[in-house]
Amino acid sequence: MPHDLVLKGMNAAHRVLIAVTGGRVGHDAMGMPVLELTTTGRRSGEPRTVLLTAPLTEGDAYVVVASRGGDDQHPAWFLNLRDRPDVEVAVKGGAREPMHARIADPETRARLWPQIAGRYRNYAGYQRRTEREIPLVLLEPRATA
Repeated sequence: MPHDLVLKGMNAAHRVLIAVTGGRVGHDAMGMPVLELTTTGRRSGEPRTVLLTAPLTEGDAYVVVASRGGDDQHPAWFLNLRDRPDVEVAVKGGAREPMHARIADPETRARLWPQIAGRYRNYAGYQRRTEREIPLVLLEPRATA
């Protein structure tokens, strides 16, 4: 699997592509919307932002896949939201919206995974590469008071 620095470099290059094209390129990948997820670092407490594809929506929630390309380790962003589920999400260069990250329970994953893996074969390949069950995360709008 790519080293963390390589993954961060790929994310930075993606951001440059979006900036250079004025957002005309880079807000979707393989037919999936690309969203900007901001988590809070579980150790640092600092904001951490990553670009992710959302292969599915479930009502008003975006579903993201914590695949890390089929690596045996969870991605850092997943560990962050697991510990601190209040996140922010921006879609297509829009404003960051407060959201709550909910890791799919076994029943929800069993229902959603075939839809994702059937439509986007890369995710099925990632699951074959690792022994860990790749988590799905639902990014849901936070209830406003």
